Amino acid sequence: MASNYEMKTFNNQQEAEDLLKKSRIRIDEIDNELFDLISQRTSLANEIALAKDYLGMPVFDKSREEEVHRKVDALCEELGLDVDIVDQIVDMLTILSKNEQKKILRRNVNGQY
Repeated sequence: MASNYEMKTFNNQQEAEDLLKKSRIRIDEIDNELFDLISQRTSLANEIALAKDYLGMPVFDKSREEEVHRKVDALCEELGLDVDIVDQIVDMLTILSKNEQKKILRRNVNGQY
């Protein structure tokens, strides 16, 4: 579902200021939701780390990261989002998760103690 951008015309300055205020409030709400989701995503690192440890897997899982990027790239194309920027965001989320896993397991990215 591609985003539809509509050119907005204003009858006066107050309308523009009201829309700006309303839009900023909604952005703040979305930011709060995003941070909640990031927190939820990061909290899964404990379960993932324990499972990887039991299975003898390293923290870094190249095939999983590639799979995530393929999925994200397809979604970006579908939604008309900048793939490069969203890939950077996903990389940051992945780093956050790996760092949390390493902290939990007290080992480096190669899975060595």
